Amino acid sequence: MARTPLAQPHQDSKAEREQHTETTKTRHFIKLAEVKALTTLSTSEIYRRIAAYTFPAQIILGPKSVVWIEAEVQAWCDARITASRGGAA
Repeated sequence: MARTPLAQPHQDSKAEREQHTETTKTRHFIKLAEVKALTTLSTSEIYRRIAAYTFPAQIILGPKSVVWIEAEVQAWCDARITASRGGAA
């Protein structure tokens, strides 16, 4: 029986390693209460906007646990500010 050579592991470039490190450093999960505090939206309005693809979707951690990525929610807030001020933040 012929042996198949093992695949060489992918070597990340310096840029890929830096991007991954930066993403990992800034990723912070927040719960619904903090999402509501940051956006001032109600729970039902948050889920309506998620269904309409106009708000960042939640991450499911388990059967009764969901979180959002803080940077995504803050980016959404920043986009709302920019849109309300005619493109200048």
